[in-house]
Amino acid sequence: MLNGEKKIESPLRWGMVGGGRTGQVGYKHRSGALRDNTAFTLKAGAFDIDFDRCKSFGQNLGLDVSRCYPDYKTMFLEEAKRKDGIEVVTVATPNGTHYEIVKAALEAGLHVICEKPLFFKTAQGEEIKALAEQKGKIIGVTYGYTGHPLVLQMRSMVRNGDLGDIRMIELQYTHGFNSAEESDKVDAQKWRVDPKTAGPSFVLGDLSTHTYYMSRLICPHITIKQILCDRQSFIKSRAPLEDNAYCLMRYDNGAVGRFWVSSVNAGSMSSQRIRIVGSRASIEFTDTQPNELIYEIQGEPIQKMIRGMPYLYEEGLEDERLGALHSEGLIESWSNIYLRIAMAIDAKNRGDTKSLESLIYPDIDAGIDGIRWVENCVKSADAGAVWVDFE
Repeated sequence: MLNGEKKIESPLRWGMVGGGRTGQVGYKHRSGALRDNTAFTLKAGAFDIDFDRCKSFGQNLGLDVSRCYPDYKTMFLEEAKRKDGIEVVTVATPNGTHYEIVKAALEAGLHVICEKPLFFKTAQGEEIKALAEQKGKIIGVTYGYTGHPLVLQMRSMVRNGDLGDIRMIELQYTHGFNSAEESDKVDAQKWRVDPKTAGPSFVLGDLSTHTYYMSRLICPHITIKQILCDRQSFIKSRAPLEDNAYCLMRYDNGAVGRFWVSSVNAGSMSSQRIRIVGSRASIEFTDTQPNELIYEIQGEPIQKMIRGMPYLYEEGLEDERLGALHSEGLIESWSNIYLRIAMAIDAKNRGDTKSLESLIYPDIDAGIDGIRWVENCVKSADAGAVWVDFE
């Protein structure tokens, strides 16, 4: 159980690019990183392209205004001159900027935590992975839902054979907040529907990469062999980017899967659902009820497993914070991810390969896999919704 005691010797000196006052994700990053104040300390930021707004925002966060910078290049340059300069940076900017900022951060000798999807092309991911290895740095990706303890419980149940052979994987991430064209006028939304800044997809990159990674974390022993994706732009001005998509998957063990991703599911309040069906039993998790896991054994009463209870596997209890009587949510999940990334950075700095290999967190390989997922979905959809090999 986590109780706030330090997991690393000293908090990492941390900076942010993006995540300012007008962004949607900055607070999630700060809440996640700073929940365990033994892991990160926010020291600097290039929070906004508007420098005055960046400075006032940084001051309101309690930062020294001299460490609020007009852009990431200036921040990396000036922080490198300080004995107490930042050691790690979070990139919380539009997708199209990730590659250049992450590359610059690595070249400046910084560890990196980056929003998803990581980049536009798998080749970019492989290039950055090689650079990170050369520099001896960690790259973490903020798949923030995977810090829910019951996700790791699902992983343990699959690994231990509680479900039998995996036959079907049902995935869904839908909400209705983009059902009207007016939603695209909001600053935090505009870039998401512009191919120049969002890349080749909208909801496939913005939403489905979260759930896809969760499925890979839960079932790491099987991989997608082929995929078929059909995508739609119900708000025509978003074309060629999709606001809805359906995917079918064929796995290398013979299992099959379905994935519905949408931001035009009118009335839906951001529902993420994962159902893993085996030859003996099934498990189901939704992010609207993250403290409960449904376990259905064929021929037996339906069971509801509760977060924090001693009948869970050890892996499902490692990140427990509040005890079963008290609900945990998304911020705790982000906190768990940030803490694990901090532990990975610390292990990398100390050359502790054994500890690093034992940590479960969304790393550069997870980021590259997410790029590959989007690329293959787009490839299938643009070819007329046909089956393609997952490459």
